[in-house]
Amino acid sequence: MKKLILIILFISFYQLKAIEPEPMGINGTFSGYVLDSASSETLIGATVAFKGTKLGTYTNKSGFFSITNILPGEYTIVVSYLGYEKKSFNLKFDDKSSIRREIKLKHDGIKTQEVSVEAEREVEKREITISKVNVPVEQLKEIRIGGESDVFRSLQYLPGILTSSQISSGLYVRGGSPDQNLVLVDGSVVYNPTHLFGFISTFNSDAIKDVELIKGGFPAEYGGRLSAVLNLTQKDGNQNNIDGLVSLGAISSKASIEGPLFNGSWFIGGRRTYLELLKAFIPEDPTSPLPDFNFYDLNAKITQNFGSNDKVFLSGFMSADALNFDSYGMNMSLDIGNQLLSTKWTHIFGDDLFTTLNLSYSKYKNRFFGDQSGYQFVIDNTITDYTIKGSVEWFTSDVLTTKFGFESTKYTFGYLQNFTGNTDSTRPGASGGTLNLEVDDWNHSLYGQLNYRIFDLLSFQGGLRTNYWKQRNLISWEPRLALRYQLQDNIALKAAWGIYHQNLRLATMPDFSFFDTWLPTDSTVPASKSIHYIFSIETNPYEGYDLNFDVYYKQMNNTNEINMNSLEGSTVADVFYIGNAKSYGAEIFLQKKFGNFTGWFGYAIGFIYAKFDSINNGKEFRPKYDRRHDLKLVVQYKLNSDWEFGASFNFQSGQSYTGATSRFQSRLIDQNYGTGKIFPSQRYGLRLPSSHQLNVNASYSFNTFGLPSRLILDIYNVYNRRDIWFRYFNTQKEETNVEDVRLLPILPSISYELKF
Repeated sequence: MKKLILIILFISFYQLKAIEPEPMGINGTFSGYVLDSASSETLIGATVAFKGTKLGTYTNKSGFFSITNILPGEYTIVVSYLGYEKKSFNLKFDDKSSIRREIKLKHDGIKTQEVSVEAEREVEKREITISKVNVPVEQLKEIRIGGESDVFRSLQYLPGILTSSQISSGLYVRGGSPDQNLVLVDGSVVYNPTHLFGFISTFNSDAIKDVELIKGGFPAEYGGRLSAVLNLTQKDGNQNNIDGLVSLGAISSKASIEGPLFNGSWFIGGRRTYLELLKAFIPEDPTSPLPDFNFYDLNAKITQNFGSNDKVFLSGFMSADALNFDSYGMNMSLDIGNQLLSTKWTHIFGDDLFTTLNLSYSKYKNRFFGDQSGYQFVIDNTITDYTIKGSVEWFTSDVLTTKFGFESTKYTFGYLQNFTGNTDSTRPGASGGTLNLEVDDWNHSLYGQLNYRIFDLLSFQGGLRTNYWKQRNLISWEPRLALRYQLQDNIALKAAWGIYHQNLRLATMPDFSFFDTWLPTDSTVPASKSIHYIFSIETNPYEGYDLNFDVYYKQMNNTNEINMNSLEGSTVADVFYIGNAKSYGAEIFLQKKFGNFTGWFGYAIGFIYAKFDSINNGKEFRPKYDRRHDLKLVVQYKLNSDWEFGASFNFQSGQSYTGATSRFQSRLIDQNYGTGKIFPSQRYGLRLPSSHQLNVNASYSFNTFGLPSRLILDIYNVYNRRDIWFRYFNTQKEETNVEDVRLLPILPSISYELKF
């Protein structure tokens, strides 16, 4: 494999050397930004193409584009973006012309008319975006679960993305666990992206303008995770007017406001529950008290333009969950929170060199405290992340784009587990029922990648990333390769291969995500590693429809399962079992992105197997989130300017669970009955019944005192199927009973939105 990589790289660079240098020196360049005409918000992924030629590109994460090697002449430039009116204009290029433009597109409503996609298809022939999901954020926002518009829950309706349960927003992508996904907000890492014990994510959909999900084979600019990348970009804010949105929902309410600021804009949005307020109006039952629970999240961003070449962004994000319960001698409290602050500077060197520098601070905390009749216990976990990273994007020619970058992160980990009965006795190095870890680590990375069109029908993407982890004094190498071949005008073949490493580990219980605990890879455990193999066929069978087929295989080494039997220790090896896993499968995805009727259909079949020396007697088993069959359907229909309807349906094979072979009864001499203990059967050897669910929603648009408003009705779990959350064996009676804990019943909800 290494020899093949070297041969491909040698051939590619040899052909680069063979390109005639003279045309690049005398031909023109066209660059600039694509913006929303109403707000001047940059548009990510907009298409800029020269009609009748092979020149064209997409705007990057900053809304910037650059097209080089333009021969002298007059051209018609076509600029398009889904949900916006297409714009065409003529430009004349002379020798060495360098033209910079801000191109503003007018919003036309995502479902009001079908726009031409000819330019997009022509550009796609020269881009490699394997396993990348392209669902407009406006469509994702219309998928409502329990009255909430949620990015993570919407992405769960894509094929190949599984869930641990219907009340979990965690993303299990192609056999990987949620901690194997790199979640970025404005380029900075978020470690725990869930609220309400995993029911919804921490991201307010009204604060997000772009969602990029890469399910595998991601390029060298992304690292540190084994499975997938979710890259979210927050809104910059309206540079022209002050706008706002208020939404009152069943679970929470939210508000956002944005407007101009000096030579830029600002945005702030927040969301909060009011369950504790509702509790005040509910008669309290002393025999069954209700817990106190609330969560909130806050998004903020300031954008400033310093001349035509420099932009500075300041982003902030906070979220917190708090639970308190005090009754029957039991006092419990749970506090979970994220804090993120980042600043980004983009600078244009010339017309073909775009640079980005990002500084960020991210902190995650999770503290669970209990006091039962004076017996105290606590689990406390924190991770603090200081990161600096930069990138240089060079639009070298019309056939070559290169990107180079670095990333350096200072980690501080803390993990405390105390079941001694006295939390005041906790101290570093304590033993006897206590786990107490304090670890500092550095991670440094360098990467380089190129996208090269070998000839009109064949494109190549190659990259290399190297990482150094100080704690283990370890260097890893991660080559990445991808190819795209245009078989026919409407059929493209893609393939990708890559190696990925992960230094962080998450100790979690799949059914109870609020116990999530992040730990580093110290000297006692090896770094995790995965190898991706992906083959994809992308087609356009009919105008406006995309049909994709993906086949994948993923090998994962040195993955982890939490060691529930560990009561004390001081190393990461005391917390985890280490083993290997593999996953493989196939996916079908049919999508319609524009018109009054939009949506998608997806089906995936997947196989996941794991093997740990200390689990299941060393025999191979399928993990809990192995669901085998996964079918998703999402439809949205705009009847007229007032009414919109939507529905989502999913069917998944049941989760695996561990059965029981026998029961042992233990009792003291003076006891008549005692306590029952179950002896488990094969690890996750049994499977629960299949799960399926239908959700529907309808929205009606009208005016409130002259302001645009919407009333939204959402019905969660329409036919009231209460799927099984988990199954356990009840040994409280003489006869062992199999008990099922079921999920939520039908839940209708209503929400109201007001724009100003």
